[in-house]
Amino acid sequence: LNSKNYQCILALVFAIEEINKNSHLLSNVTLGFDLYNILYDQQETLKNSLSWLTGLDKTIPNYTCKRESKSVAVLTGTKWETSAHIGTLLELYRFPQFTFGPFYPTLSNNVQLPSVYQMAPKDTYLAHAMVTLMLHFSWNWVGLIISEDDKGIQFRSDLRGEMERSSICIAFVNMIPVSASKYLMRTSFYYNNIMISTANIIVIWGDTDSVLGMSFKRWEYFTTHKIWVTTSQWDVTTSKRYFVLDSFHGALIFSHHHNEILGFKDFIWRANPSKYPEDFYLARMWWMYFNCSVTNSNCETLKNCSSYGSLEWLTWYQFDMAMSDGSYNIYSVVYAVAHALHEMLLQQVNTEPQKLLVGWKKALHPFLKNIQFNNPSGKLVNVSQEGKLDAEYDIFNFWNFPEGLGLKVKVGQFSKHFSNHQQLSLSEHMIEWATGIRQTPRSVCSASCGPGFRKALQEGKAACCHNCIPCAENEIANETGGYGVKCPDHQYASNDQTVCLQKAITFLGYEDILGKTLTFTALYFSALTAVVLGIFVKHRVTAVVKANNRALSYTLLISLTCCFLCSLLFIGRPNRATCILQQTTFGVVFTVAVSSVLAKTITMILAFKITAPGRKMRQFLISGVPNFIIPICTLIELTVCIVWLGTSPPFVDTDAHSEHGHIIIVCNKGSLTAFYCVLGYLGSLALLSFTVAFLARNLPDTFNEAKFLTFSMLVFCSVWVTFLPVYHSTKGKVMVAMEVFSILASGAGLLGCIFVPKCYIILIR
Repeated sequence: LNSKNYQCILALVFAIEEINKNSHLLSNVTLGFDLYNILYDQQETLKNSLSWLTGLDKTIPNYTCKRESKSVAVLTGTKWETSAHIGTLLELYRFPQFTFGPFYPTLSNNVQLPSVYQMAPKDTYLAHAMVTLMLHFSWNWVGLIISEDDKGIQFRSDLRGEMERSSICIAFVNMIPVSASKYLMRTSFYYNNIMISTANIIVIWGDTDSVLGMSFKRWEYFTTHKIWVTTSQWDVTTSKRYFVLDSFHGALIFSHHHNEILGFKDFIWRANPSKYPEDFYLARMWWMYFNCSVTNSNCETLKNCSSYGSLEWLTWYQFDMAMSDGSYNIYSVVYAVAHALHEMLLQQVNTEPQKLLVGWKKALHPFLKNIQFNNPSGKLVNVSQEGKLDAEYDIFNFWNFPEGLGLKVKVGQFSKHFSNHQQLSLSEHMIEWATGIRQTPRSVCSASCGPGFRKALQEGKAACCHNCIPCAENEIANETGGYGVKCPDHQYASNDQTVCLQKAITFLGYEDILGKTLTFTALYFSALTAVVLGIFVKHRVTAVVKANNRALSYTLLISLTCCFLCSLLFIGRPNRATCILQQTTFGVVFTVAVSSVLAKTITMILAFKITAPGRKMRQFLISGVPNFIIPICTLIELTVCIVWLGTSPPFVDTDAHSEHGHIIIVCNKGSLTAFYCVLGYLGSLALLSFTVAFLARNLPDTFNEAKFLTFSMLVFCSVWVTFLPVYHSTKGKVMVAMEVFSILASGAGLLGCIFVPKCYIILIR
C-alpha cells in the first residue's frame, strides 16, 4: 500500500462519513466498508474474491455463509486487469462493481461485463490536448515513451494522428514492454534513444507502478534537462523515494479537471491513529515520522505520540494533500451508490426492513444506470457509460524546489467545449522549466527558415527536418519557417523575397525612349519618301524618271511611305483594332513594295532582251502586262490575310514573364501558322525579285537600274533573314521593337538603294 492508494482509502472514509452525517441522504441507513488487499496476481485476485464471497477464509466457488450480506457494491483498484478478473467472477452474482482507475474500453463492454461501472471520464481528447500544448509552445519535434499494452498502443495511434494533422514530428518512440524480462534486454536502447535525441519534449504515457516506472527507477541519475509531458497516472509526488525528483522538475502533467472537495484537506489534516486506531498504515506513518513508540505487549498500540502530528507535515516525504483523480472517482462512487440506494429505498418504503436486503444488489442496477446528480463540489456525476462526458484537463507543473519537496502547481486548463483558440489557457509566468533551462525550451528538428528562404526536406528524415535554401525565382517565404509560395502571374517577388508586389503594366509606348526613337525614325523616313515622291513628280519628264517607269516608281514610293507609317501601329497601347491592322497592313503594303520591284525588274528585262519585232513577248511589254504583277501578288497576300482574320485573328494579350516586375500588353498573333504564311509568301516574293534582279544585273543601262534593284533586294532579304532568329530570341517590348526596326530597315534599304542614286542624278548632275 503506497501513499497514493492510501489517499484513495481516505477519500472513501471521508465520503462515507460525509454521507452518514447528511440527514437528507440515507437518513436511516449508515454506510460502512470492508477493505481487502488485492495483489496484482490473477490467482491471488480470484482467491481473495472467493474468500470474500464465501464469508470464510476459504475459496469455495458458488458458496456463501452470509445469510444477510450487507455489501451493496464493490470498488476495485487502478489496474484494469484486476477489475476485469474480479468483474468476471462477480458477474455471476450480478454484483455492482465500480472501478476508480483510468477509463478503459474493455471494461465498458456491456455484453461481457454489464455490472461494471467506470467512474473515470473518457480520455477522448487527451491526445488533442497534448498536441494543443505543443502547438502553443511551437514544439514540433517530440519523443514518445509509452507502455506497450492495449491502451498504450491506442494512445500512440491517437497521438500520432493528432501530431500528423498538426505537422508535429515524432523524434523517437520507446514502446516499453509490459514484461520486465523483455524490457531488460533492451534497456540501453531505450535509454540511448532519449539521451541521443535532439527532442527536448518527451511524452510519457503509463503508470509509475508499471515496467515503465521501473525503467526510470533504474536510471538513478537521469538528469536529462528534458521536459516531460505526461498524465496524472505518472505521479512521482507520491513516489518520491523511488525517483530523482530533479529529473522531473518542469514536467507538465495532464489531470482530469474536478472541483475542489471542501473539507477533504481538513479531514486529512485531522486524521491520526487516535481517531482511527485500526488503521495500521496510519499508525506506521506516525511511528516512522513522529517518533512514536510501540508497546511490548501489543505492537499495534502507539504511545508517546505528538498530539500535533498531521499527514500534511509529510508532504515533504511522500504524501500529497491534493485529491488525486482516483480519490475523486472514489468520492463520486460512494455518492453514486448512496443516491441509487436512496432512490431504491424510497420506492420500497413499505417493504419490511429485513426483506430489503434480499436481492437488493441486483435491484440496484436500474437505479445506478439512471442516476445523475451533482456531488457536493457541484460537479455532475453520471454513472451510465452512454451519458458519460469527455474529460476536461487541469495542467500541472512539477516543481522540485526547495529540492526534494516535489509539488504540483496548476498552471493551466484544457476544455474541448470552448472554441479552438480558447480551449487551452495557460499561466506561462508560473511555469518552472527543467533544471538548467531559464526560458521556454525549443524542441525542433531544424531551425526555422528566415524570410526569403524556404524549406527543403532532408531525404530519409521526418517532415520537420529540413534545410533552408533561398526561394526560387518569383517565390516568396514571408513566414518564418514557411515553404516557398509562387507569386501569381500579375505579381512578382520583392528583392528580399518576402512579399509579392503588383506588376506594372507596360507596352512599347510613345513616351519610352525606344518608342520615341522608333516613332521619330518612322516619321522621318515617311517624310523622306514623300519628298522623293515629290521630286519624282516634279521631274517626271526627265530621262531618269522616264527610264525607271514612272507609274511603278510612284507605286513603290507610295507603298514605302505606307510601310514606314504602318510601323506606328506597333507603338502605343495595343487594342483590338491595332492588333488586327498591324500584321495585315504590314503584309499587304510590303507585298505591294516588293511586287513593284519585281515588276520594275521584269519590265527592264523585257525592254532589253525582247527587242526583235514580231515576238510575242514584245506584246507583253507593249500591252503593260508587267503592271498586273502588283495586283495579282497583292491579291494573293490579301487572301491569306482574310483567311487569317477569319480563322484565328490577332488579339490583345499580356506577357507577364518577359520583364521582371512588369506585365507587357502585346498583340498575340492568334495563328502562328498564318503569320508565318504571310512572312513566307513575302519572303518568297522577295527572293524571286532578288533572283530576277540578279540575273539582269549586267544588262546595259545608263543608270545601272538592275544593279540598284539587285542590291536593294539583297538588303531587304538580309534584314528579314536576320530578323527571324533575333525575333525568336527576344520577348516583350524588345520583340515588338525588333519587328518595327526590321520594317524600317528593310524599307530604308529599298528607298536608299533604288531612289537615292536617282535623286542624286536629278538634283546634282
